[in-house]
Amino acid sequence: MSANMNQAASAQRNYTCSWCGTASDGTRLSCPGCGATVNVKNIVTDSGWTEAPGRKDMAVLQFGSSYCQIEGKYVPVADMNLSKDDSVYFAHHVLLWKEPQVNITNLPIKGAWKRLMAGLPVIMTQAHGPGHIAFSRDVPGETVALPIQPGQSVDVREHVFVVATGQVNYGFFQTGVWFTTKKDDETETHYPVGYLMDRFSVAQAPGLVLLHASGNVFVRKLNPGQSILVKPTALLFKDQTVQMQLYFEHPGGNTPTVLGGAAGGLGLLGNIANVMASFGQRYLWLQLNGPGRVAVQSAFEPVEGENGTITSNSQALRQRW
Repeated sequence: MSANMNQAASAQRNYTCSWCGTASDGTRLSCPGCGATVNVKNIVTDSGWTEAPGRKDMAVLQFGSSYCQIEGKYVPVADMNLSKDDSVYFAHHVLLWKEPQVNITNLPIKGAWKRLMAGLPVIMTQAHGPGHIAFSRDVPGETVALPIQPGQSVDVREHVFVVATGQVNYGFFQTGVWFTTKKDDETETHYPVGYLMDRFSVAQAPGLVLLHASGNVFVRKLNPGQSILVKPTALLFKDQTVQMQLYFEHPGGNTPTVLGGAAGGLGLLGNIANVMASFGQRYLWLQLNGPGRVAVQSAFEPVEGENGTITSNSQALRQRW
């Protein structure tokens, strides 16, 4: 009996979260890294998607000497208890409340002009402990805790970032995924996954990023050479190693064809495709190529310009009909 109890205690002390990989002693009800319920079983669909694990209300996450409590399920609040040695940064519109002693400063971002043109914040706000500070996106959804390990980089779709710990380095890049449509004499450029994407990485100490997702969240790990097609506006995040490009599909097609950008246009195939698109016979996808993780949210917006007359686009695969 004693030996069995010792083995059980040892297993409990060596608990590793199946969702984020954080190691802990297993004495808490939730993982200190991501908030996932301890010993929760991964729910994997037949097609290979893993459902993001549920989190109990009031789950507590730890980063450095500080803590974050996720409060509520319908419109979650991230309640941070910052130590004097820790800080977080965020976009100013997600700040819900704070204690007076928490110090707020601006965190300028390089490339502010590009962010301004993309309709994104040009200045991040930074909070230094000690004290409590809380954040919310003020819309229904799910708070996704994304622990980032040293040497890891994660790309996040614009407008879903909530808050990150001070250990996390922030950057952004142009997605390079676009297409143009023409109506009468007006030409418009569309960025179905956004003009820019946020990139979060850490060099030494582990960090934590909180995202806001609409609907339910599903994650899939792609092997080298493996691809998946997703609605562009459903993408939540991906590993830096995952590459992406447009994919146009016309039902009944056979051989995919690679098409380039604006130089040379779409030709006869593109003109016929646009006619068919006006009758709802064209699908616009985002093709994600492994290796690495990709995450999608089940509630997403329509792709602007999807059924318009496309005159040019970034590199894409086109499925002939």
